Amino acid sequence: MSVAVQGATGKGSREREQRPGLLERVKRSYAKHWYAYAMIAPVVLVLGVLVLYPLAEGIWLTLTDANSLNMARKIGVNEIPATYQFVGFHNYADILWGPGSYDRFWSHFVWTIAWTAVCVFLHYTLGLGLALLLNQKLRGRAAYRMLLILPWAVPTFVTVFSWRLMLADGGVVNSILSFLHLPEPGWLTEPWAQKAAAIMVNTWAGVPFMMISLLGGLQSIPAELYEAAEMDGATAWQRFRYVTLPGLRSVSSTVVLLGVIWTFNQFNVIFLLFGTGAPDAQLLVTWAYRLGFGQIPRDYAQSAAYGVILLSILIVFTAFYRRWLARNEQANG
Repeated sequence: MSVAVQGATGKGSREREQRPGLLERVKRSYAKHWYAYAMIAPVVLVLGVLVLYPLAEGIWLTLTDANSLNMARKIGVNEIPATYQFVGFHNYADILWGPGSYDRFWSHFVWTIAWTAVCVFLHYTLGLGLALLLNQKLRGRAAYRMLLILPWAVPTFVTVFSWRLMLADGGVVNSILSFLHLPEPGWLTEPWAQKAAAIMVNTWAGVPFMMISLLGGLQSIPAELYEAAEMDGATAWQRFRYVTLPGLRSVSSTVVLLGVIWTFNQFNVIFLLFGTGAPDAQLLVTWAYRLGFGQIPRDYAQSAAYGVILLSILIVFTAFYRRWLARNEQANG
């Protein structure tokens, strides 16, 4: 019985048409969808030139000892060839567990994680609170929305320089604290105050985006759900917990992910507020800039290695975050 079945199966498999090879499948796909390929070709070309090539070049630099002294350069009419060498994963090992790795990497890594968590939490909670207020029927609601979105609409350098003036010694912030007989920290000089100032400025600049995004999510929740919950005797907290938050789940998951990525790589606020000084307040991304462009000699290899490490951290976080969201969707579905 077993032999007969195997024979029949073998005969059927021989008669079955063989699956075309990869090249043949590509040819058939191109013949069928050539117009789509033609439309996306310019985008692929631009991405390749502006993203893929620099990324590949950066990854290659991390495997060398490239710096401003051994890179190819031109001085007058003399062209000096590159003399940097391949060193493998030495840069990564030196950054992660080499001499002084805590001061050079881990201290900035811990601060970057804390900065991201605190800023995204403040962005979301304050943005949600303002969105709930603006979702109510208020007189002059359009004017309030316009005023609250201004910090996000104003160019970042204008916002940060304005805060820098207000946080300086003798600025508006310390003048108010002096009037209230409160301590006047050195917001731009003392390490702990620098971190607090950076969080404050970034929160001011980032809350409007969260507010507008969550306000759009609130307005997409059907009013019938609130009416049904109110008829069932649900309190305001219960309506918020069982109607508002579930209705905002898709919007919240998206804006939190974007907020984490943007805040983790936030360069403008830290650099414009402190420059390449304030070593305790430097994030990983600004520290990488300092290595590559803020010192002599410029360490291109180590700076590029920091960039690859940053990219790897965000890829791992995004993968786990999406998996966690999918698991929650299954549990709630």
